[in-house]
Amino acid sequence: MTDPVMTIREMCDTFDVTPRTLRFYEAKELLFPIREGQKRLFTKRDRGRLKLILRGKRFGFSLEDIRQLLDLYDMGDQQNIQLRRTFEKGQERLKEMESQRDELSLAIDELKQQLDWGEAKLAEFARDKTDTN
Repeated sequence: MTDPVMTIREMCDTFDVTPRTLRFYEAKELLFPIREGQKRLFTKRDRGRLKLILRGKRFGFSLEDIRQLLDLYDMGDQQNIQLRRTFEKGQERLKEMESQRDELSLAIDELKQQLDWGEAKLAEFARDKTDTN
């Protein structure tokens, strides 16, 4: 990945994305490849942005949140604002994820209880049927 630019195919192979995904991110102004006719050439900066986009998506950030955070890179303050805002958004997202995990854990526990109850009922029905035969 030391090449100054990569083709769309190289980007797809490197980051395991589709050309459609890259064109979509370009249309959403998240990536800014160099255009040579129909050809798109992605710079080191585009590669860095794509890594951050994919990581943000994995963490559940919206594309708009990701775009806003990426746009803070050019503020000229050595990325202080970008880092601060990303940290704040990360803390918010972590709280949301932990809350979702807690809700899911409760639902799992309740489902297990219901399944245990159902299993006991089925066993009871099977015993009753055996006793009546």
